[in-house]
Amino acid sequence: MALLHFRIPNSFSEKRGGTFALKLLCFTLSVFLFCEFFIYYIVIIQCHWPQLKAQAPRATEKTSNSVLKAMFLSDTHLLGELSGHWLDKLRREWQMERAFQTALWLLQPEIVFILGDIFDEGKWSSSQAWSDDVRRYQKMFRHPASVELIAIVGNHDIGFHYEMTEYKLQRFSEVFNFTSEKLVTRKGINFVMVNSVALEGDGCIICRTAEAKLAELSHQLNCSLQEQSQSRKRCSDVNKLPPTAPILLQHYPLYRRSDAKCTGEDSAPLDKKNYIFKEKYDVVSKEASQKLLWWFHPRLILSGHTHSACEVLHNGKIPEISIPSFSWRNRNNPSFILGSITPTDFSLYKCFLPFENTVLTIYCAAGAVLLVLVLAHFHPLVTPFHFVQRLITKYKAV
Repeated sequence: MALLHFRIPNSFSEKRGGTFALKLLCFTLSVFLFCEFFIYYIVIIQCHWPQLKAQAPRATEKTSNSVLKAMFLSDTHLLGELSGHWLDKLRREWQMERAFQTALWLLQPEIVFILGDIFDEGKWSSSQAWSDDVRRYQKMFRHPASVELIAIVGNHDIGFHYEMTEYKLQRFSEVFNFTSEKLVTRKGINFVMVNSVALEGDGCIICRTAEAKLAELSHQLNCSLQEQSQSRKRCSDVNKLPPTAPILLQHYPLYRRSDAKCTGEDSAPLDKKNYIFKEKYDVVSKEASQKLLWWFHPRLILSGHTHSACEVLHNGKIPEISIPSFSWRNRNNPSFILGSITPTDFSLYKCFLPFENTVLTIYCAAGAVLLVLVLAHFHPLVTPFHFVQRLITKYKAV
């Protein structure tokens, strides 16, 4: 009987300890699921496709079908084998994968454009490292057959001009079906994709080829925009495109002196706003920028590279939007752009991803709560409130 008398409270204590451990596990799992899954749905579900100015609030199904739903993001910078800790790689890639997959599921874009610097080490990675990076990219940015994904080349994918080679450009093209200076038309909308790394103007083979293709595309677009009577002789052998001004997509922004006039919470930090951009490195050169504007007269330009947001007007009428990085590694508040586009109009909406410091704050707060609960559990005569109050009092006394 004596033995039985002593085992009853022991069994009760074990049962109570097991229940407490289960509660802690459930709390920890809930915080983890919220920070790694649910927060992306909570944030991205607030995004919406922008309405066109000429589009009525109750548009018909025919009108809605004529609008192209395009998603634009930039500078994912998947880390390679040389730089970047494995934990850094895991954390950032998981963030981008969850953000991209959640955006696809909630927003259902028809086409996605990634504006360069998909990889961080494409400029120097070996064949094996390149294959591994591509495999991880294809897993992260997997998409259904109903969604088209088009990638633009960036300097980290093939190197800056002095590092760029035919081999690097070819292996990028094979994976992403990217052709420098390519034009694609979707729903009557012309998109011109530019290899801005090749706009060096020094006569290198890749550069000469790129400029020749751009001149050819410019001729094709101009012939398509002109009246048939005006272009009969000069454009007789040209395949006509939809007669609409194109949208220019590239990695480097067109020339601007700095980000000093850029505004918004995701623009460059104050200490970098007045940094003077270097031509052919931070931005396209003045000469190449003028050529692109003169050749194509685009109605919109979208670029990346700076990792920060900026909106500028070229020639007082042509807007350029620089899209910030999609990765936490480059900024605390990454974002992407949603575009509702027709052959004659467009409307853009910026969609922010969860802020990294928000997620870290939630984890830290949850860790503090766990610590208080565990310590309070081993002091059953003191309530959690009084236990925390006692800790604060002791801290002040010290």
